[in-house]
Amino acid sequence: MSDSLTQKNFDKEVLKSKVPVLVDFWAEWCGPCKMMAPVIDELSKKVKGAKVVKVNIEEEDGLASKYNVMSIPTFLFFKNGKIVDQMVGVVDKEKLSKSLEKLIN
Repeated sequence: MSDSLTQKNFDKEVLKSKVPVLVDFWAEWCGPCKMMAPVIDELSKKVKGAKVVKVNIEEEDGLASKYNVMSIPTFLFFKNGKIVDQMVGVVDKEKLSKSLEKLIN
């Protein structure tokens, strides 16, 4: 299972991370988010050299606002503390995986 982040640990875990990070912004009531959950969990276990984390927008609406998350799920790819890619909605596992692999290599 990927780690769930809060405003308190977001800077340390994402912005100051030495490795690329995929952040999944989601909510419990979101059907597409539930569809993507197994994909995200699988990526978090499979991908080496990057982190996969989750942010529940219901609990962390400040982070959702800060990163202009308007629809969920939203996937933000961070490298060296900056957003380098973004995807919204139900996304093919291969597409997510390839974007993450690009950041690692």
